[in-house]
Parts: sequence; C-alpha cells; structure tokens
Amino acid sequence: QVQLGESGGGLVQAGGSLRLSCAASGRTFSSLAMAWFRQAPGKEREFVAAISWSGGRTNYADSVKGRFTIFRDNAKNTVYLQMNSLKPEDTAVYSCAADSAPFPRLTSREVEYDYWGQGTQVTASS
Repeated sequence: QVQLGESGGGLVQAGGSLRLSCAASGRTFSSLAMAWFRQAPGKEREFVAAISWSGGRTNYADSVKGRFTIFRDNAKNTVYLQMNSLKPEDTAVYSCAADSAPFPRLTSREVEYDYWGQGTQVTASS
C-alpha cells in the first residue's frame, strides 16, 4: 500500500506561481512512477504531468508545457509540481498518483495509476 498526501494548493492571481508537494509513504518511493492529475468543476479528471522512477524522464500535457515542472526528491519521498504563469483555466483540484508497475513506465493514462492522494485545490483568479 502507498499513502499519498498533497499540500501547497491555494488562491493565486493569474500569472502567479504555486508549488504543490506530494509526500508518499508505505512503499519504496524510488520504485514508483508519479504523476499529477487535475479535475475542474464539471469536467473529467485530466493528466497534467508524470515523472519516472529516477526523475530522468518526464511527460506533460500540452496545456501546461513550458509553465509547469514536475520533479521529485527520492530521499524525501516527495514529488513536486512547480506551476508558473498560472491561468484561470488551471483552476482545479490537483491530485498526485502513483504507478506501482514493476517495470519502467511513464504513462498519462489514469487507469494505470494505483494510488491516489485526496487532492488540493488550486485557484487562479483573473
């Protein structure tokens, strides 16, 4: 089992920045691919970014490329999402997720993530 807990959400003006954190426990963190997803009111949950076991590979949704950065610190069992140049359309509940597949994989498919955090609200006001 893996437990995930997000923090760092909040209210920010459009153009501002936030850094989300997701702390993991219960399993060797360095064997988990990690990702961030988000869900806006009335919309489906969507992929934001993913990072491989070691952090050497990343993948981003087109809508956040160049503005968001995912990175991890395996010594701290934590994955981060640095969000810059926030837009009102980035407003959503952001959740981190862990993929426990026993082989290297970097996927944007929600169904392939086994464990989920409770989410943290991010609001970018115009």
